[in-house]
Amino acid sequence: QLQLVESGGDLVQPGGSLRLSCAAPGFTLDYYAIGWFRQAPGKEREGVSCISSSGASTNYLDSVKGRFTISRDNAKKTVYLQMNSLKPEDTAVYYCAARWKAMCIMTNEYTYWGQGTQVTVSS
Repeated sequence: QLQLVESGGDLVQPGGSLRLSCAAPGFTLDYYAIGWFRQAPGKEREGVSCISSSGASTNYLDSVKGRFTISRDNAKKTVYLQMNSLKPEDTAVYYCAARWKAMCIMTNEYTYWGQGTQVTVSS
């Protein structure tokens, strides 16, 4: 069974940057669409970004457009979320999720989920 592992979360000051990684040890993510989601305390989980299995299609939450970039390196079996110009409202647990040979979607219909990585933006 595919197990996803996120990494890269940290405490960062407003305006700073982080790069999150999503990997599946022992598996290749080549044929999976990958989504990044986040959940802040007391809020619903929301889709942040997604990338199709080919990498040709991406999508972003409006509030992160121009600041976040999703990419995939199939040779390294990893999907990244580069987060720049971070704001306190970006504070959340970030999750990656995978769907087999699927379109990039921003809703929760993903088969596999990671355990999450904490991102805190604070001065």
